Amino acid sequence: MFLELLRQINDSIWTYIIITVLLGVGLFFTYKTNFVQFRLFKEMFRVLFEKESFAKSKKGTSPFQAFTISTASRVGTGNLGGVAIAIASGGPGAVFWMWIIALVGSATSFVENTLAQVYKTEDGDGYRGGPAYYMQKGLNNRKLGIAFAIAITFTYGLVFSSVQSNTIRLAFEQSFDLSKWIMAGVLTILTALVIFGGLKRIAKVTQYVVPIMAILYLILAFFILIFNLGAIPGLISTIVENALGIREIAGGGIGAAIMMGVRRGLFSNEAGMGSAPNAAATAEVTHPAKQGLIQTLSVFIDTIIICSATAFIIMLSGDPSQYMNPTMKSIQLTQSAFSGHVGNWAGTFVAIAIFLFAFSSVIGNYYYGETNIQFIKEKNSYLTVYRLAVLFMVVFGAVAKMELVWALADLSMAIMALINLYAIIRLSGVAKDVLQDYMQKRKQPQTSHFSSNSVKHQQGIESW
Repeated sequence: MFLELLRQINDSIWTYIIITVLLGVGLFFTYKTNFVQFRLFKEMFRVLFEKESFAKSKKGTSPFQAFTISTASRVGTGNLGGVAIAIASGGPGAVFWMWIIALVGSATSFVENTLAQVYKTEDGDGYRGGPAYYMQKGLNNRKLGIAFAIAITFTYGLVFSSVQSNTIRLAFEQSFDLSKWIMAGVLTILTALVIFGGLKRIAKVTQYVVPIMAILYLILAFFILIFNLGAIPGLISTIVENALGIREIAGGGIGAAIMMGVRRGLFSNEAGMGSAPNAAATAEVTHPAKQGLIQTLSVFIDTIIICSATAFIIMLSGDPSQYMNPTMKSIQLTQSAFSGHVGNWAGTFVAIAIFLFAFSSVIGNYYYGETNIQFIKEKNSYLTVYRLAVLFMVVFGAVAKMELVWALADLSMAIMALINLYAIIRLSGVAKDVLQDYMQKRKQPQTSHFSSNSVKHQQGIESW
C-alpha cells in the first residue's frame, strides 16, 4: 500500500514537474553561460590536473580531493544498478535521455558548484558550504537554506545510503549467497569506522578508492566493448530510435524511456540536485570557476563514459527479452550481463566493484548531511543522532525491498532538486559574472585570483 502510494506520487511529480524543470533550467544555463560545458571542455582537464589541484592546502581540501568526494557520491549505484533499472523499465531509449540530462545538466552543475565556492565559509582549518549557504548568504533567505539542509540530510545521508546498501546486498546475494543480515552488519561496522573519523579521513579514503575502482571497472568494461566494437554503432542507433519513438522495443515506449532515463540519470550524475556543491565548497582554489569546471567534468565522466559503458554491455548480453527482464533486480542484471561476456568470475568482480562504488558513495553522502546539520545548528548531539540514523538506514537498505528504497529516493531527490534549482536561477547573474571574470584572468596566472570585487552582487561573499 505505502509503496503503491509512493509510485503514484512519484509518477505525478516527475511527469508534470521535474522533467520539464530539469531540462528547462539546464537549457537556460547552457544559453546563459554560452555553452560552458562544451566550450571549456578542454579547460576542465587542464584545471583538474594543474599543480594547484594536488597541492597540500592550508585550509580545506585540495581541488582534486573535492573532486573525488563528489565523484564518490556520483559514481556508484547509479552507474551499475541504476542503468540496469532504466533499461529494464524504460527500454534502451532510457540511455539516450540519461545522456541528454547529463549534457544539458552539465551547465547547471557548473553554476551550482561555482556558487558554492563563491559563498563558502571558513570552518576552523577548512571550508564548508553548498546550497544552504548560498541561499542564506546570496539570497538572504535562511529559512530556505534550512529547508534545503533538511532535504539533503534526509535524501543523501539517510535515503541514498539505504539505496547503496540495498544494491550491495543484492550484488553479494547474487554472487556469494550471503545473508542480508550479515551484509547489514558488515556495512554498518565499516560505515561507523569511517564517519566517526571526520572529513579528512573521508577525503583520504575517497582520494585513493575512487580512481582505483573506476579504472578497474572501466578496464573490464572497455575490454568487453573492444571485442564487440562492430556492434556499438547498432546499439547507439537502437538507443536513439527507441528514445524518439521511431522503434519501440519490448514495450519500452518513449514515455517510459524519458521517465526512467531522467530519473536514473539525475540519481547518477546529480547535476542540479544540490549535492556536489557541498563537496565543491570545501576546496581551496584561486578562482570559484575552477571548481565549477572540475565538477562539470565529473558529470561527463559519470554518465557519458561510465553509464554508457554499462548500458552497452547490458544490451550486448542478449535480445531485449533478456535485458528487459523484470525478475532481475538492478545490479543483478549488470552482473548477469558481465558474466555472459567473460565468465562467471565477472559477476563476482562486479559485486566487489559495486561494494567499493556504493560504500564510497555512503561516505560522500554522509558528509553532505554533516555539513548541512552544522548549517542548521552547531551542536554535537545533533551530529551524533545523525550518525546513528545513517547507520540505521544502512541496515534498513540492506534488508528492505529494492522497489521501496528507490521509490523513497525518487521522491526525496525531486523535492531537494526543486529547492536548489529555484535558488541557482535567482543567483545565475553571480555565476555569469564569475565565469566572465575567469575568462578574462585565465591567461594571466599572476592575476588569476578571484575577489568579491569581481562581481556586482557582493552580498554574503566572505572568503574572497
